[in-house]
Amino acid sequence: MRIDKLLANVGYGSRKDVKKMLKTGVVKADGEVIKDPKIHVNPDEQHVTVNGEKIEYKEFVYLIMNKPAGYLSATEDELQETVIDLLEMEDAVCQPFPVGRLDKDTEGLLLLTNDGQLSHQLLSPKKHVPKTYYATILGSVKEEDIEAFKKGVELDDGYVTKPADLEILTSGNQSTIHITITEGKYHQVKRMFESVGKKVTYLKRISMGPIKLDEDELKIGEYRELTEDEIELLRHAQPIEL
Repeated sequence: MRIDKLLANVGYGSRKDVKKMLKTGVVKADGEVIKDPKIHVNPDEQHVTVNGEKIEYKEFVYLIMNKPAGYLSATEDELQETVIDLLEMEDAVCQPFPVGRLDKDTEGLLLLTNDGQLSHQLLSPKKHVPKTYYATILGSVKEEDIEAFKKGVELDDGYVTKPADLEILTSGNQSTIHITITEGKYHQVKRMFESVGKKVTYLKRISMGPIKLDEDELKIGEYRELTEDEIELLRHAQPIEL
């Protein structure tokens, strides 16, 4: 990788900024000063430093976030804050993007990565990776709703959903539920409940594939890197039929 690209990727500014910095002689590879921005280095095998500080380069970053309401699941927006605005600079410079999306007013588990292959694998309709949500519903959720969701319900645009697993936690004028789906249509959970005459008033994703949200570990708005074991679990996530 070219030294100017490497330094730009890890947060030392634009390529133009990096070229100016290289001219000052503060960048070294294995102890040798580098001033030419076109020089190629291998950060995995060479000791690259800036002002004596070793460069830690990660090709891919894998993050799990407890997304707060009010943030868009996008990488940028001219008017509204996005989940990227919640990241530290050292993670943001790796240019991660949300794996799928949560609605602006929806909370909970959101994965972010710059690994396009893994993201595609998790979102592929062929994979049927399950996503589980906790929700508060205005209206009494009943056994007949469980059966309807199990068969698939027709949304407002005529699309019939794949089977979903609905679990009633409490039932009354305001019910609480868990619902597991294997697809990700626009506002899907909300529209599914609208199809049976009910309204979602609160929605939070609590798991995606084998990864579960631990709210004791991650408070709203916090995030961390996935462990190697968690990344491997995602890579080998098996499709399921509900």
